[in-house]
Parts: sequence; C-alpha cells; structure tokens
Amino acid sequence: MLYNLLTPLAEDYTIFNLFRYITFRTGGAIMTSLILCFLIGPSMINWLRGLQAGSLTKREYLPDNHLEKVGTPTMGGLMILISVIISTVLWTDLTNPYMWYAVLVMSGYGLIGFLDDYLKLTKKNSKGLSGRYKILGQLIFGGIAAFGMTLSFPADVGGVLTFPFFKEFTLNLGIFFVPWALFVMIGASNAVNLTDGLDGLAIVPVAIVAACFGLIAYLVGNTIYSEYLHLTYVPGTGELAILCGALVGAAMGFLWFNAPPAMVFMGDTGSLAMGGVLGSIALMTKHEIVLAIIGGLFVLETVSVIVQVLSFKLTGKRVFAMAPLHHHFEKKGWSESTIVVRFWIIAVILALVGLSTLKLR
Repeated sequence: MLYNLLTPLAEDYTIFNLFRYITFRTGGAIMTSLILCFLIGPSMINWLRGLQAGSLTKREYLPDNHLEKVGTPTMGGLMILISVIISTVLWTDLTNPYMWYAVLVMSGYGLIGFLDDYLKLTKKNSKGLSGRYKILGQLIFGGIAAFGMTLSFPADVGGVLTFPFFKEFTLNLGIFFVPWALFVMIGASNAVNLTDGLDGLAIVPVAIVAACFGLIAYLVGNTIYSEYLHLTYVPGTGELAILCGALVGAAMGFLWFNAPPAMVFMGDTGSLAMGGVLGSIALMTKHEIVLAIIGGLFVLETVSVIVQVLSFKLTGKRVFAMAPLHHHFEKKGWSESTIVVRFWIIAVILALVGLSTLKLR
C-alpha cells in the first residue's frame, strides 16, 4: 500500500525513493508485524482464555507431562495471521499477483485451522474438524492459488521444476504442476502442524525457513542475482521477501508469548497457515526441493509419523516410543527445553545446507 501511494511522489520528494527498495520495505514489514504482535498479544490471549474456559485442550494421545498445560489458550495463530496480513498489505506492491496468492493460501489455510480449533473448544473434545474437510478445504484454497500461479508465471517458467546442485537440469511438469503444487502446499502445511507440539518448537524453525525464503525470493526476483547464481528468474517474486519478513517479525512476536512456559499455543490456526504459505512461496520461487532441505526438520517429524503408522500396521510394532519424533524423545526422558533447543539447532544446520545450494550450481 505504501509502495503504491508514496513511490509516485518520489520525483518531488527524494525520501520516498526508499519505498522502491524491497530491502527497506522488508525491514519495515518485520518491525510492523513484530510490534503488532506485541500490541495485540496480551488482549488476544485474555480473550482466548475466556473463550475456552473449561475446555479440554490436551489431546488424549499426548504424553502425561502435558497435563500441566491444560488450560493454556490455543488459537494464538490468529495474532500471527493478523500481524502478517496487515504488515504485508501495508508494505508490499498491491498490484503483485504472487503476493495475493500467498495471502490467499495463508488466510484460507488459517481459516481451516481456526474452524478446527474452534470446534475443539466448543465441542470440548479433541477431534475438531474432520480430516476429510480439512483436506477438502486445503485442496480448494490451494487449487485456486496454484491455478493463479500458472496464469502469472512467464511462459518459459510455467510448470518448471528446478533441482538444487544442477545448473541446467529442470523438469517441465506441464499439466501436472497443479497437483504438484497442491502436494507441496498441503504437505508443508501438515508438516508444520505435526511439528507444533512443544513450547516454541515450531515457531522458530518457521522463522528460520521464512528468513531463508525471503532471501531466495529476493534473489530469484532480481535478474542480476538470479543470472549470477544460475537461478530460474521469476520476475515479481521479489515482493514475496516482504511477506517472508512479515512472517519472521510475527514469529518472533509470537515467540515472546509462546516461549516456555507458553502463555498461548498457535493451534492449527497458525501451523496450517504458516506451513501452507511457505509451500506457496517455494512454488512461486521455484525452490520446492530446497524447501524440503531448509525445512528438513518438518520433513523429519512427518516421516517419523509415517514410519510409525506403517510399521505398526505391517508388523504390529512401533519404531518410536511415540510419534511425532519430539514426543519420542520426551518418552526417552529428555526435558522439553532440551528437545526444543536441539531441534532449533538442527533447523539452523539444515537452513545453512539449503542456502548452500544457491551457490553450488
């Protein structure tokens, strides 16, 4: 909004030239979303606490030590969504289609998560929205965004899938781009959702991935840097760096209230939305495979669940004491803070490995 309002005045007032720079507006988005979280956080936590008074917030399949967390309000992802959307709209170019597709996925998946969380509270059980309706909603919002992407991509980019470590090798998915896009967005959304099980565990890796993809979006949307690094140039995707910045700021603001012992949980409202929007940004920047590396912690958590389910169905035995993986280590006697910090370290290492692929081509 500020870009559209103020850059036309740059010829008369030099200071408004600042709003032409994505880096300046990204910094503004980070600070705006961070401050918004600080401002609305306390009142939203009080509102959520009153909304779910008397509700059962502990799911029956969690470790017994989570009983002490019963009563902690959930749906805190609302403060993230509000902060990110306001900040993004304020600082980005409103004529950029990629930004709107990302906001659509984030708000749509956030709505699905909100309905799930709300039903859990009002029905006072742990089931919430049924799995089929969750997937249906994700397919609808993701499908609209994926189709819009195909219309916005340059003709020579279209359904191209790129691979890290290779300069020239690409795969043109053609009509299969939309199913691929749905797989990436839904997979990323549910992977973050599975990781969100301990205080602060998911939000920091989300911020790390968002920061990495802010850089990737900036490079991919810049013809000079993309040519130098042999990246697929997608004009206009640089604006996604601003959304990524807003997500980093909101994540840090939310962590202020979510740090152990958590005052609020993000719930499906936040986890589904953030995973989905990261998946959409990876698709628009043509770095879906790199997302699996940088966000490898989410992949690891998801794989642990898949392995656990398949092993039990095929052999009747469990590979892990409990899945997802962070609960396995809880059962092994690790303290919650130890698990969270060590998983953060893993997230940082995987982010560095993923970013290294930008140069190794």
